[in-house]
Amino acid sequence: MTSADRPLTNDALRGLTTDPGPWLSCDNCFRLVDRFVEAVLAGGEAPTAPDLAAMPAHLAGCSACAEEATTLLLLAATEEGVDPEPALHRLTP
Repeated sequence: MTSADRPLTNDALRGLTTDPGPWLSCDNCFRLVDRFVEAVLAGGEAPTAPDLAAMPAHLAGCSACAEEATTLLLLAATEEGVDPEPALHRLTP
């Protein structure tokens, strides 16, 4: 059980107040996460393809999906021999 006296962290507060639009379910997020991570690793801004446009907002508000995307990004970066830090900063807004 959580204590009512425990303050919210900045990350928790940001997750609760992030605009959820455009909406994306976790199932759809897991279906798209491979393509999204590949696009983020390729460089530039977060992908804006219509089916990937909702990913940054979903990842900012869903810690389970964000953890999955981060883990996948770190694994892919290691396999490709690239520094993951720039891509990690582009993963979520």
